[in-house]
Amino acid sequence: MDTSPYTDSKDDLIRRLKKIEGQVKGLQRMVESDKNCVDILVQVAAVRAAVHKVGTIVFENHSRQCLTNAVDVQNKENAIEELIGVLSKFVK
Repeated sequence: MDTSPYTDSKDDLIRRLKKIEGQVKGLQRMVESDKNCVDILVQVAAVRAAVHKVGTIVFENHSRQCLTNAVDVQNKENAIEELIGVLSKFVK
């Protein structure tokens, strides 16, 4: 059995990350071409939202796996503490 926390959404994550890569390269071109600051900021916001969505998908999958494993091994308290730690790092 594959234990990757994002196995079911891996193709979606890769697609999203490639899109983000393209957006970042586009931002670089915009800066190099002295594009309007407002346009650049709009694109920065789009990249930030896209990265956040990828993190959310990974976090959701991790949470499901973590909690499922905790139930399987009756180690709920440690799993909850780990989940809280991951969440606090993710939302920074």
